[in-house]
Amino acid sequence: MPFYQAIVLGIVQGLTEFLPVSSSGHLILVRDLLHWSDPGLAFDVALHAGTLVAVLIYFAGLWIRILRAAFGANIRIDSESGDISPLSPEELRQQRWLLWLLVLGTIPGAIIGKLFEKQAEETFRQPALVASMMIVVALIMWWAERAGSYRKSLSQTGVADALTVGIAQAAAIVPGVSRSGSTIAAGLFRGMTRDAAARFSFLLATPIIAGACVLNAIHLRHTGIPADMKQAFIVGTAVSAVVGYITIAGFIRYLRTRTLKIFIVYRIIFGIIVLALVFRGYF
Repeated sequence: MPFYQAIVLGIVQGLTEFLPVSSSGHLILVRDLLHWSDPGLAFDVALHAGTLVAVLIYFAGLWIRILRAAFGANIRIDSESGDISPLSPEELRQQRWLLWLLVLGTIPGAIIGKLFEKQAEETFRQPALVASMMIVVALIMWWAERAGSYRKSLSQTGVADALTVGIAQAAAIVPGVSRSGSTIAAGLFRGMTRDAAARFSFLLATPIIAGACVLNAIHLRHTGIPADMKQAFIVGTAVSAVVGYITIAGFIRYLRTRTLKIFIVYRIIFGIIVLALVFRGYF
């Protein structure tokens, strides 16, 4: 694989994994539009490993607090001074509760991913389906923006919220749906603020992306990384990680003061263009 293809696909993955526009859909369409061959499982692992690194680094502090609380470590460490202080009972409860909610929200995606793994790799990867889902989910996002009450913070998330967002994440097995788009929309329907919905979406994506990386790595263990793909593997991972981190930071900051309108409009226009190309026989 040429380096420029690894760089382009790494940028596409890093941007679209966390923006509500569908990473799998964009990767499929970019490769089809440019008539690039499928780089195979090794490169897919590289791109997902990069976005996993990005989300782990960005939320490292929060994950550490959650895991400390889960294992009974009643301490807070100041990130700047290094000072140690105890968590309040309420803070400890919130951190433990958030971990259980993330576990609960991950279950629907894990089940659906396992049941429809073959269809996701073969049947669902059609440009017309990708484009249709881009438009359908855009309309759902528009509805969520209008219906949302924007009152719940991340600490106020409950069981019904986690299950709703988890089921929405499971729907993202269909290319074009977008994991972040469907989960953020679900969070808004449940009354979460945009910032809280995005944070819960990205935290919930962490175990799913990690699981996909592990499963693909297990498959890859039997075949190994092709010699001509090793450098592309490294480049794809690095580019995806850097772009992914910047995207997470920028998107969360964006949602503090702005709506999803620009992404809704983009999805609809993009979907219509792709459907027109499919109709003209380009794909």
